[in-house]
Amino acid sequence: MSGRDVYISGRWQSGESDAFSSICPATGETVWQGRAASPAQVSAAVDAARTAFLSWSRLPQSERTHILEAYGEALAKRKDKIAETISRDMGKALWDAQGEAAAMVGKIGLSIKAQVERAGSQSLDAAFGSMHLTHRPHGVMAVFGPFNFPGHLPNGHIVPALLAGNTCVFKPSELAPAVAEIMVEAFEQAGLPEGCLNLVHGARETGGALLEGEIDGLLFTGSAKTGCHFHTYFGGRPEVMLALEMGGNNPLIIWDPADAEAAADIAAQSAFLTTGQRCSCARRVILPEGPWGDSVVDAILARAQGLKVGAWNEEGIFMGPLVSAQAAKAALDFQAMLEGKGGRILTPTVQADDALGFVTAGVVDVTEASDIPDEELFGPVMQIYRVPDFLSAIARANDTRYGLSGGLVCDDDYAWIQASEQMRAGILNRNRPTAGASGAMPFGGPGLSGNHRPSAWYAADYCAWPQASQVADTAERLTAQGFPK
Repeated sequence: MSGRDVYISGRWQSGESDAFSSICPATGETVWQGRAASPAQVSAAVDAARTAFLSWSRLPQSERTHILEAYGEALAKRKDKIAETISRDMGKALWDAQGEAAAMVGKIGLSIKAQVERAGSQSLDAAFGSMHLTHRPHGVMAVFGPFNFPGHLPNGHIVPALLAGNTCVFKPSELAPAVAEIMVEAFEQAGLPEGCLNLVHGARETGGALLEGEIDGLLFTGSAKTGCHFHTYFGGRPEVMLALEMGGNNPLIIWDPADAEAAADIAAQSAFLTTGQRCSCARRVILPEGPWGDSVVDAILARAQGLKVGAWNEEGIFMGPLVSAQAAKAALDFQAMLEGKGGRILTPTVQADDALGFVTAGVVDVTEASDIPDEELFGPVMQIYRVPDFLSAIARANDTRYGLSGGLVCDDDYAWIQASEQMRAGILNRNRPTAGASGAMPFGGPGLSGNHRPSAWYAADYCAWPQASQVADTAERLTAQGFPK
């Protein structure tokens, strides 16, 4: 055990609850081991954050910004270590993890700019004096991190939360815990005051203890099932800010006229990037009936069958393994379910080793299938639908409870206008992969994809509340009809 399992008020300590390990899904080796935080330690972390909030929230904005900028510099010095740690922890290809590490650094400047634009201060002259708009932090924010982007996504909550004057208790995913220690080290180097960021490792018990604490907000990225549980748990407690990002069953429409080979590139990257473990990956690809649609399917199959799969440090790989052998089995079970409901497997998802997370990319034609559940599978299994016309394509795209991302591959400007007006997706791309999203734009969507708290550029919105003031220098007698003089 490392003795660096729990970080409370600027001090590392051993967890006091169950031991657990992180296993590399590419090799089966143990890459991290430690103990979960006990309920008492979680409570202590919340108390430390509450104590630190009193002084942190009152610091001038320029001082908080300076510390966050120093954190970005500390992250930049650790980019290689961060990337390798993420890859070994959850299996992501190294080139992909390097992109994640770079995004963590880039988040600092974007968050600073977003706060100025969306949560800054304004003053207006008025007949009685002046009017002012400022923003105030909520307090103690619980941050639950996912395994697929174990650095970038919690970083995208923590940075704007701290910038706004909140303090945080961070619970990483138990499936990818290792990068959290590096993040804490970078904050230490940046001079973040004790208690502003606290770290508690663990699984459901740790998360439950954090929910029971006196927190002022919960910032979450993960599954719809877990997010809906949190939404129910905090029902009737509007004083707790909930920012829930819960994924999607995302559609990609490919329509003629378009370059079939380019369309297949976009479809394959949309569905199989990060081994299908991005919440913005395309799950459902919608194509016209007929020869042109057939040619696109053939091109997609060629790419699915030709993708190089390997361990994170192998040269030239596109996909690493899924996060665990259990996740690989879940992908196979999902594929079997599609086949059982009438889907036709065009190229199968296959698990190479029952003990590891490696799977191949699969494509299933579900046009004639029935009763397919509207669920998000985190894995490289593409569903293909064939439809007779474009309006049917849009209807099929919208046939989901989710609304995170979607896309249209088509050269027809009018078709894009139709799609942009009618498709329900918070991220809607044209001739680009659905998984392409920018930190300089909001990230989120309607329906079961969240609770209308988009992150990225809009994270500043949920990290502070607005305070509007009317100010007169002196109190003067007021008059109004019917008011006594």
